[in-house]
Amino acid sequence: MNASSPRHLTLLAAAMGVALALGSVSTDANAQRRGQASTSVAEYPEASRQEPGTRASAKMSSRLQKMIKAYEGDKYAEAIVMAEEIMADEKANEYDRAFAAQIAAQSAYNEDDFDTTMRYLEKAIEYNGLDNNGHYGAMYMLAQLQLQEEQYDKSVATLDRLFAETKSAKPEQLVIKGNALYRLDRYAEAAAVLEQAIASTDEPRNDWQQLLMATYFETGQTDKAEALAEKVAANTPDDKRSQMNLAATYLQGENFGKAAEVLEKLRAAGQLTEDRDYRQLYASYLNMDGKEAEAARVIKDGLDQGILENNFQNNHALAQAYYFSDQIAPAIAAYQKAAPMDEGGETYLNLAKILWQEDRIPEAKEAARQALSKGVKRPEEARQITALPGG
Repeated sequence: MNASSPRHLTLLAAAMGVALALGSVSTDANAQRRGQASTSVAEYPEASRQEPGTRASAKMSSRLQKMIKAYEGDKYAEAIVMAEEIMADEKANEYDRAFAAQIAAQSAYNEDDFDTTMRYLEKAIEYNGLDNNGHYGAMYMLAQLQLQEEQYDKSVATLDRLFAETKSAKPEQLVIKGNALYRLDRYAEAAAVLEQAIASTDEPRNDWQQLLMATYFETGQTDKAEALAEKVAANTPDDKRSQMNLAATYLQGENFGKAAEVLEKLRAAGQLTEDRDYRQLYASYLNMDGKEAEAARVIKDGLDQGILENNFQNNHALAQAYYFSDQIAPAIAAYQKAAPMDEGGETYLNLAKILWQEDRIPEAKEAARQALSKGVKRPEEARQITALPGG
């Protein structure tokens, strides 16, 4: 009978969301109105780039103020038109053009037009007229958007330039690079960057550590992945996601006993609330010798509560779990429920074999006929059952 326990390992989720730090124009708008330089704290004190020191030109001052007013009034299309006019004006200096490009980028971003946002950010950087906070803020924003838009090579190149010119080692910036490297399948490089980011902060974010776990898996460092997952889970015992990631880590490393232990604690606490949660738990048991009865109890519990979906996969798993734990009567019932859900006839054939073994010949022959009508790999096996005497 083709009813072996499924090895259904759940991989650790590695797709970290891109948290864009794009909240405001980096150059103080009030200072622009007064034609003064921003007094904000230098974010890149070790930058090799010299502050341009250029201010808004007298000839462009009123137009810059009108552009800012349009931007702050959420009139983004108008702000972009004004910015384009300033950038095209021969009387504008480098600062005027760079600041206009920055406003245009923010306006396009607020309209969810990311291609246009990136184009204006590139212009703001190219004009080279902003102070270091604005110049490198535009560069960082560009790198984040390049990652978001799956331009991973460009994102890495932009960040490498940022790091080279500023000597910055801000963890949130390193994580963006690590994410891009991960998506480029450059796992060893990604791990090194992510390790640096996490080591540089006392409270690294969970999603940063989850991404590092994923790089460890990709480089075959399962022991490191498990150690990190255990640390995160211990620090956040009430966080379901951390505990589920720990279980997934154990599953990936084929440490099924530990995975089941973690998941059973979550089940006892009522935290297994999704179909995939229960599937992780019963898959853990089905991958251990002699734990089919435990798997059956978990599947039945999930189905009874309506958490596990009433589909072929789950009912077939229940049938297998019952059969391999020598619970024949419930196994037959589960196969009878799963068989009509199977696109092919293999489940009906398995049911026919069990019914034959139990000397329920008429039922066995009917199941074999159903198997033939749906199609099976070895129709001769089904025909042997339909040819049995009796029934």
